[in-house]
Amino acid sequence: MNSEPSLHAAWWRQCWLPLLLFIVCAVVIAQTSFDTMLARAVFFDGTRWIGAESWWTNDFLHEGGRWAMRLVGVAALVVWGVGKVSRRHAHLKRPASYVAIAIILSTGLVGLIKSQTNVDCPSDLEGFGGDRPHVGLFEDRPNDLPHAACFPAAHSSSAFALFAFYFLWRERNRRLAHAGLALGLVTGVIFGIAQQSRGAHFISHDVWSAFLVWIISLTVYVYGYRCRVFDVHEPAPPLAQAIPP
Repeated sequence: MNSEPSLHAAWWRQCWLPLLLFIVCAVVIAQTSFDTMLARAVFFDGTRWIGAESWWTNDFLHEGGRWAMRLVGVAALVVWGVGKVSRRHAHLKRPASYVAIAIILSTGLVGLIKSQTNVDCPSDLEGFGGDRPHVGLFEDRPNDLPHAACFPAAHSSSAFALFAFYFLWRERNRRLAHAGLALGLVTGVIFGIAQQSRGAHFISHDVWSAFLVWIISLTVYVYGYRCRVFDVHEPAPPLAQAIPP
């Protein structure tokens, strides 16, 4: 019996709503000046970015946040290693591997895309403290401009990568799954706001980042782990505790 159609259906059920929200947000932002309007209204006072010299945004949320997210990934790898060498903890190997792979792929792929899109940081643009013209994502960029790498938002992607904990728990515990979803969303928004206040990103950069991370985490969960992160030989979780696919 071919299970691929059911996997495709499971992927689509977790994709259609985020995809719809992403399309609406991306189109509205692209067709308006919302990026620059929000930046001027909240983060740029006409002469400086309000978070450019802040300890909270630079040291605590940017540098500290970066290391905190790295530690989450390292912790997942450590747990996977323990599960691999210890029969007593073998049941942790599969879920830990999912978290590690989802986080590494999410941050790695967003970072790779960011290095290739050739989009400037807000602080490099005319009217925001820089001297470069504002070139849209799909517009032809003048050849004399230096290479840029500010889209999508890599820093917030490391926080949105915590979406992995939603998929980790969705087959086991509804509350923990929703907590994982909220953790990734709230942390990603906080990281995104911090970076926007520093002139490192516009809000559209974070919208794209969140959607890309969701798709990556979902795809690994469905096609890499076949919607079953915990040991496939364990009894299925009680229906009351499981989140429907």
